[in-house]
Parts: sequence; structure tokens; C-alpha cells
Amino acid sequence: MNKHNHKQDVGQLGEELVTEWLRQNNWVILHRRWRCRWGEIDIIGKSEAAKQRQECLVFVEVKTRSQGSWDANGLLAITPSKQGRLRRSAELFLADNSAVQNLICRFDVALVSCQRLCQNSRRAQNSLPDLSVAIDSTILLPSLHLGKSVLWAGYQFILQDYIQSAFE
Repeated sequence: MNKHNHKQDVGQLGEELVTEWLRQNNWVILHRRWRCRWGEIDIIGKSEAAKQRQECLVFVEVKTRSQGSWDANGLLAITPSKQGRLRRSAELFLADNSAVQNLICRFDVALVSCQRLCQNSRRAQNSLPDLSVAIDSTILLPSLHLGKSVLWAGYQFILQDYIQSAFE
């Protein structure tokens, strides 16, 4: 597997982790990796009215990084230019989806750290199947919590931070 595909697979696993965390926190996932000419929105979800005062539509940017990355676990990669592309993408999504146009919208950022486990380590042997498992298939993950590690596909993942309304 070349380096680009490896990074892409690890990034998709990070998105899957955040998607499952959102589901476990009673969010409905409307789309994953929604694409348009401006780019891609990693996760689009909707809260239930019971959880919030009103239903809310959330556009989530997921950054998965190895520990000790140069860009503050991906936070510095959300530049003003990237924010603009995400806003334009969200506008196109709303234009195409009239059922959610009137919901309150926000942009959240999820920061995930990952560390590859040694092939021979006991922790790696006890993790879920490797990347050959279809990433989009339904995989049951344990109860997920901010700051707690989960072993998955030969990696240790930690949802380091979930920043609500990270930008406007």
C-alpha cells in the first residue's frame, strides 16, 4: 500500500470513529464524505430536538493525526481558506437538501490521534480486523468517550477533542 492510500485509510478510520461517537451521542448521520466542487464534508449530522432545544445540522471536519503532529493534532490545518471551502460546500448541500435548509447549522471539528501498534504486540493482536475490512461496513465499536483510547485495525485511536462551533 502506498503512503497516500495508507494516510487515506487511516483518515477514513478516524472519520468512522467520530461517526460512531456521534451516533452513540444520539446524532443522526445524514451523509459521510459528501463531495461537491468545493471539496468534501467529512460528516453531516442532525441532532434530535430532545437533545438540543432545536434540531441542529452539523458539518463535521475530522482531522486524524499521529501523536505529536506539527499542526496541533490537525487544528492548524483548518485555515481560513479551508473554512471558506467548507462554508461554500455547506451552502451547496443546503441548496440541494430543502428538508434541512431551515435548521440551525454549525461547523464542528473532531481531532483524532492515532498510533500504529506493533504487529507482534498483544494489543495489536486483540484489535479489530485490519484495513482489509471494508471501512464503510457496519462495525460495532465499544462505547466511545473523549480522551479514551480504542484499539482498531492495528491502531490505537483517541478522540482527543470535539470542538462545537469551531468556526462560523
